[in-house]
Amino acid sequence: MNEFIAVVDDEPDIVDLLTLHLRRAGFRADGFSNGRKFLESLEKHIPDLVLLDLMLPDIDGLEVFRLLRRKAEWASIPVIMVTAKGDETDKIVGLELGADDYVTKPFSTKELIARVRSVLRRQAVPAASKIIDIDGVLVIDSDKHEVLVKGRKVDLTSAEFKILGLLASKRGWVFTRDQFLDHLWGHDKIVLDRTVDVHIRNLREKLGPEASGLIKNIRGVGYKLEP
Repeated sequence: MNEFIAVVDDEPDIVDLLTLHLRRAGFRADGFSNGRKFLESLEKHIPDLVLLDLMLPDIDGLEVFRLLRRKAEWASIPVIMVTAKGDETDKIVGLELGADDYVTKPFSTKELIARVRSVLRRQAVPAASKIIDIDGVLVIDSDKHEVLVKGRKVDLTSAEFKILGLLASKRGWVFTRDQFLDHLWGHDKIVLDRTVDVHIRNLREKLGPEASGLIKNIRGVGYKLEP
């Protein structure tokens, strides 16, 4: 364990506390007081995970997250949102955008470290098949975290990629919404079933007309990928 964790928060005490405990837990960690400094740092060093506050002084944390997901080199960086915004709606928005987890202030440092480890473990689980080719239309490369639709590269969020990977792991198998939620967030589910529907809708839009039809909605049950 020597993963690099970036802590983005405008409160110096929070940054110092988190970086201290992360280092004690065996991680490398660095803190950033605003979104701009953090984004600039990515040109030199891409972290293995980001702890991102949503209430930053210069750039809104959600906008920082959107910028991460728009650039291919950064799109797969796991992000745990850490914020004082504890309303369920805020959590749903963050997770629907593709965040890997969401922690509200005040928080237990032990719990936060456990969540960091949990997210990193999920990221490290290798797929049974490194490359899945579906009739030459849809190609999923787990090693490169890359999806191609008839040769066209499609940029997906971490959550969208995991959903597509789960569907492709058993083509024709119907997965329930609870199974998707377990796959994405384990036992730390704090979201509604409709979160899965939002991810699926966004996934279909990105895949486009050539491949979106492969994902079928089984009314009252869940979704499957056509064999």
